[in-house]
Amino acid sequence: MVSRLTRQGYEAYLVGGCVRDLLIGRRPKDFDVATSAHPRQIKRLFHNGRIIGRRFRLVHIHYGSQIIETATFRRDPESRAPGEGEPEEEGEERGLEHLLITEDNEYGTAEEDARRRDFTVNALFLDPVRNEIIDYVEGLRDLEAGLLRTIGDPKVRIAEDPVRILRAVKFATRLGLRIDEPTWDAMTELAPALSRSSAPRVVEEILKLLRSGSSLGALRMLRALGGLRVILPMVDAYLGDPENAADTERANLFWRLLEALDNDVHQGYVPSNAVCLALLALRTIEREADPRTRTLGGEPKSLEQVASEVLEPLAQQARLGRRDCSRAMRLILLQPRFTQPTSRRFRPLLFVKSEEFPEALELFRIRTLARGQGWDVYEGWLERQQAAGAASAEEIASERKQSKPRRRRRRRPAGPADA
Repeated sequence: MVSRLTRQGYEAYLVGGCVRDLLIGRRPKDFDVATSAHPRQIKRLFHNGRIIGRRFRLVHIHYGSQIIETATFRRDPESRAPGEGEPEEEGEERGLEHLLITEDNEYGTAEEDARRRDFTVNALFLDPVRNEIIDYVEGLRDLEAGLLRTIGDPKVRIAEDPVRILRAVKFATRLGLRIDEPTWDAMTELAPALSRSSAPRVVEEILKLLRSGSSLGALRMLRALGGLRVILPMVDAYLGDPENAADTERANLFWRLLEALDNDVHQGYVPSNAVCLALLALRTIEREADPRTRTLGGEPKSLEQVASEVLEPLAQQARLGRRDCSRAMRLILLQPRFTQPTSRRFRPLLFVKSEEFPEALELFRIRTLARGQGWDVYEGWLERQQAAGAASAEEIASERKQSKPRRRRRRRPAGPADA
């Protein structure tokens, strides 16, 4: 693909995370291309391409199930040339808000494109035709030193796009990089600006953190810099005061869930959105369902009502999809069934054959790992799941019939004819 662009006279390179990952010996999840060709010029060369985006127009080029994201070289908007817009002491907050990027479609050169990116380790270009690394921002030096550093003034870079705080946390914890001090200070100072960021992008980054295999370190780091109370205040409130022994003990229950999740992810598990949201809300729901630890007003009611009390504000605060939240609530409400004895109203075969069972079992496995006990119960349900795969339609129909409550015949009152 790069060679086709260069044959047509355009400049083109592999760029960003794929170059960084190749250099540190990791397998890239995807490949991105930056080029001097404009979106419509790219589209004319690749009939399997599709132009997407408003704030940032680029071309997705499809090769079977793989998508190569192809972007035109960009530069800083003319309204603020590089180095300008530095906040002064007076009116600093207004100056930082002014830096927020809302459009990003001003085209430039390869060097201008590199210098407007977020972190030095993400601004390396690779020419695969010449097998040459192009480095305008000392990204190679930082990568060798294991350092994560913004390009240019950290306050300006973070203020332009506060979601870069979440990206920095992701790169630092997933790749084992150390965040340099000025960048960390800017992240801490500007964490409140996350409230102004695009909600879908914030949610996307949270889900990436939970699926990264380093969610424990990522959420701890996010809390240390003050970002957790901005984007997930419910979780931050549950964790309480780190200086308080009782709060620390309670917080460890949450951290153990994330540790168990990370262990599963390292084994190849990819949690769904619903499982991720259920893990974020589970400990708070358990706390609010217990009269001894409840912090919300009134006495706790049913588990379903408590789950709604917790998840609905979470959905509003993070502007999460209603479908994912509803499914997360359902997975939490199904957890007691794993330890429920068989009865006329509860038939394990029907539970195993239900649509939500696979995700509910995944959540139960993570809870079991976090508790460090009950693994035999989990394995028992695995065996039931395997046996259910061979169950006939007649057996399932019989289970449904037996699970229906019996209709009690009403006795007719005695009348004169019965006397």
